[in-house]
Amino acid sequence: MNNRTILTLDAGGTNLKFNAIDQHQNNVASTILPSAAKSLDELLNRLVEGFLEIDRNSGNRAMAISFSFPGPADYILGIIGDLENLPLFRGGVALKAFLEMKFKLPVFINNDGDLFALGEAMNGLLPHINKQLTKAGHTKRYHNLLGVTLGTGFGAGIVLNGKLLLGDNSSGAEINRMSNPANMNQSVEEVLSIRGLRNLYAEEADLAFEETPQPSDIYRIGMGELEGNRKAAIIAWEYFGEILGEVLANTITLIDGLIVIGGGLSGAWKLFLPKAVETMNGRFFKPDGQTIPRMEVFAYNLHNPDCLADFLANDQQMITVPQSDKQVPYNSIKKVGVGISMLGTSEAVAVGAVAFAKEIN
Repeated sequence: MNNRTILTLDAGGTNLKFNAIDQHQNNVASTILPSAAKSLDELLNRLVEGFLEIDRNSGNRAMAISFSFPGPADYILGIIGDLENLPLFRGGVALKAFLEMKFKLPVFINNDGDLFALGEAMNGLLPHINKQLTKAGHTKRYHNLLGVTLGTGFGAGIVLNGKLLLGDNSSGAEINRMSNPANMNQSVEEVLSIRGLRNLYAEEADLAFEETPQPSDIYRIGMGELEGNRKAAIIAWEYFGEILGEVLANTITLIDGLIVIGGGLSGAWKLFLPKAVETMNGRFFKPDGQTIPRMEVFAYNLHNPDCLADFLANDQQMITVPQSDKQVPYNSIKKVGVGISMLGTSEAVAVGAVAFAKEIN
């Protein structure tokens, strides 16, 4: 069993990224196939083809298949529902049963946001920050993680004390359905996505959507690396960060843990992360004019050296128990850190898929 592998897949609207992961979390075989297909049978056969290829290239050692697939879905039963990015699955497709029939292996499916969060909790940002705290001589340790993915859509996953939050309807952490605070008739995904960012830039630059560059170029324009409307790019990314900050503030209030960001848009963090963290640390106004912090905790940008140093600082103080000489330690500042994926999104999803298969099995 020690030499066996788990076959994983990160399925998106553009590509199908297959990996074979061994017991040491090493990626021993990979392939990428296009998602576009003319029929459901063609797409299903492509899934089979991809899994067969990585199993063959890794020595035919597969013990299970575990992968991410967009929702909505009943992930426990492995039935995929009406997908916006993969419309061939509309009406419901029993994908788990289909693959178990084809491969005679146990099959586990979840969404990319969930598996991304689990992967980062196992081998990514969560253990990395705890190691840094240990190195800094801090006794504080983190056990909870919110992972969000920014790409074609907006996804999320929550890990509490090492366990993935699934929910009673396979719908835990579906924060993409939160209302856009700037337009309550829209979901936040209409901003926190590729199309959302392009729409923001198009509006600021007075361009038709079809004429708008892709987010990678909008980022380069904002950084001054590519010719274009730099002011519009900066405004678009900062607005993106403001909306993201609102969503993260609302969500982390319920979870109280670290936050990790992945997905194709996460590479532009220099232009949106400072604004997101600033928004999280904003203040509410009371009727008498006084203000209170937006959150009970304080958010730190883990990619800002000064913020990271403050986050890792041991602020513990000893306070005296009333009517005694006894003292107890007290941390008056409640800290949550916000960082970018340590593993890379696809690798984190693969690590999460392996961990999920082992946990469920």
